[in-house]
Amino acid sequence: MIEIEKIKIGDGQPFVLIAGPCVVENEKMILESAAQIKKITSQLNIPFIFKSSYKKANRTSLSSFKGIGDQKAISILKKVKEKWQIPVLTDVHNPDEINKVLSTADIIQIPAFLSRQTELLLAAGKSGKAVNVKKGQFLAPDDMEHVIEKIESTGNKNILLTERGTSFGYHNLVVDMRSLVIMKQFGYPVVMDATHSVQLPANSSVSGGQPQFIKPLAKAAAAVGIDALFLEVHPNPKEALSDAQSQLPLVDLENILIEIKEIDAVVKKRK
Repeated sequence: MIEIEKIKIGDGQPFVLIAGPCVVENEKMILESAAQIKKITSQLNIPFIFKSSYKKANRTSLSSFKGIGDQKAISILKKVKEKWQIPVLTDVHNPDEINKVLSTADIIQIPAFLSRQTELLLAAGKSGKAVNVKKGQFLAPDDMEHVIEKIESTGNKNILLTERGTSFGYHNLVVDMRSLVIMKQFGYPVVMDATHSVQLPANSSVSGGQPQFIKPLAKAAAAVGIDALFLEVHPNPKEALSDAQSQLPLVDLENILIEIKEIDAVVKKRK
């Protein structure tokens, strides 16, 4: 079990929601989204960690939106943290970026494509922050043991492991629910990313998606047993500047969480 700002994750605790828009697009949208998600999770008594990338370093096309500027985006995330008293998660892409987010991020996230980058993993571990590693689309779940060893070598044991789908031929992903069970055997909380798992990677000049499968995948993962659910949500996904075809409409969040909470309670009560 790890603890983030009094939020306990793992060891049979009720699931935690990690959610927010894919990337910081502007201050108004981010603050309003954080407020709405906090209102929903407060009503449902679900612990909540806000997620948004301060920039997108890995995009399909050279012309794709990458961000509004690092410091501007990070300052917006800091406002979310301070105004709504919500822990914050954001990505880093190289060791030099970690210092930029240290005063804002409670969890440093390692993107899936970078999940084997030794220098990045070591720098994240040395930061003292909790580290969430997205399992690479190219990795088997048992390969994550080596990722864990790298972070643990720094003395940092605040680690989360996230399933986000595995490459299944070209332009497609598949989720093997055994992955959640296998990764949990390493002794750290496991997270299900139900939105990136429905992507159709690099389908033309942008990644596509099948958002109709977000809810079934989230429910299936909850039935297997997860410690946190990761969802990228947006007030209007069709207008999102990143991952427009795989984000969950914010209006649908409450209903999904109600069902996930019911499944989670049954699974963990029997456990």
